[in-house]
Amino acid sequence: MSNPNGRFGVHGGQYFPETLMNAIIELEEAYNYYKADPDFQNELTQLLNDYAGRPSRLYYAEKMTKDLGSAKIYLKREDLNHTGAHKINNALGQALLVKRMGKTRVIAETGAGQHGVATATVCALMDMECVVYMGRTDVERQRVNVERMRMLGADVRAVTSGNMTLKDATNEAIRDWCTHPEDTYYIIGSTVGPHPYPDMVARLQSVISREIRTQLLDHEGRTSPDYLIACVGGGS
Repeated sequence: MSNPNGRFGVHGGQYFPETLMNAIIELEEAYNYYKADPDFQNELTQLLNDYAGRPSRLYYAEKMTKDLGSAKIYLKREDLNHTGAHKINNALGQALLVKRMGKTRVIAETGAGQHGVATATVCALMDMECVVYMGRTDVERQRVNVERMRMLGADVRAVTSGNMTLKDATNEAIRDWCTHPEDTYYIIGSTVGPHPYPDMVARLQSVISREIRTQLLDHEGRTSPDYLIACVGGGS
């Protein structure tokens, strides 16, 4: 963050419905406290290692390297984490924060379904009610992930407004939060939304780069690659 108010130059800040500003302020205060709390960080590290399966492997893609012929290519195998993606890193951290804040109900949005699965998983682990909003178009396209969420006890709600995809699911999740601000926490899956969400999600996902520095030192005797390449959808 370029300053404590969560701004990147003219961008960022805390623009959200007035009915949720107390919830956002409560979240910011809790986040600022627990990100520096050793007990919180130790419990999160234990969960990441023993439950999510970190550190994920750094794999030297020898055949791809030979085919492209211009660089040594390593793949950070986040697909080997519990639930099959990087989404579990953020979901575990935020769920642990939910637990510390005393909230009992979690809502989330999802498009492809991986964030929904990760959120449903951590809610099952920590015995919290879970509601996942998903556009009806995505529900039909991602049927396997929908069934996984429901097996984990989540209430998956198909959204029929707009294009019936991720943006519309996000809108419905915010409407839900507006009517349940006292007991509900919104686990956002990407670096989007009002401060402190972008900073929080980025911090929780930074475990990936911290591991790469250590692993690359073992593989190559250096801590930084020449280039980092990642995919991005909603902001992950």
